[in-house]
Amino acid sequence: MEIDLARARAFLESRRQGILATIKRDGRPQLSNVLFVLDPDDDRIKVSVTQTRAKTRNLRRDPRASLHVAGKDFWEFLVVEGQVRLVEGEGVLPALRDYYRKARGEHPDWEEYDAAMVRDQRLLLSISLDRAYGQLA
Repeated sequence: MEIDLARARAFLESRRQGILATIKRDGRPQLSNVLFVLDPDDDRIKVSVTQTRAKTRNLRRDPRASLHVAGKDFWEFLVVEGQVRLVEGEGVLPALRDYYRKARGEHPDWEEYDAAMVRDQRLLLSISLDRAYGQLA
């Protein structure tokens, strides 16, 4: 069932875990458990990933993605479809800091956080909310 994007946003604001679907080279879906934040500043879903993951390679080739988010029971769920922008390079550390703040609040040591993000080769997925469907209570 199609779900209004305003209703989808309200549901996403209260959740942090989902299953991200990307498209493999052979056309089959690749699924990954992810932590996400709906960013109210630009109305996009943000996910921290590493350069070396299959989902990152898939999205470099094809930026289409779906995020499945479970509700309070098996029958309640939301799927959001959108296009992904990869945030990397010079702007990635401020973007990752902003993501962390929105997900968890202030970090006790931002220098340590930045060093870990560089060491892990982290980047940020920024997913548009183009379409939503599912079953919400």
